[in-house]
Amino acid sequence: MRMMIVILNDQDAESVLRALIEQEFRATRIASTGAFLRRGNTTLLIGLEEDKVDGVVEIIREHSAEPEEPGQRRATVFVLPVASYEQI
Repeated sequence: MRMMIVILNDQDAESVLRALIEQEFRATRIASTGAFLRRGNTTLLIGLEEDKVDGVVEIIREHSAEPEEPGQRRATVFVLPVASYEQI
């Protein structure tokens, strides 16, 4: 099991979330702000099996816009191992 933490621009969040839901991925959406440029971001928490990580990264690539300014990125993605998972 893996936990993906995905930080992306607010403008791309709806498109990415719709695409994830269409592929039956679930995500928790958290509003966040970048510290450096102080722009609105969306942080997604996605729990998934290890073999699905590459597919989610591809969805993010396909449904997020190219950055307008040099040095900016479409998204920042962290993939963490999950030792335990339980829904109550």
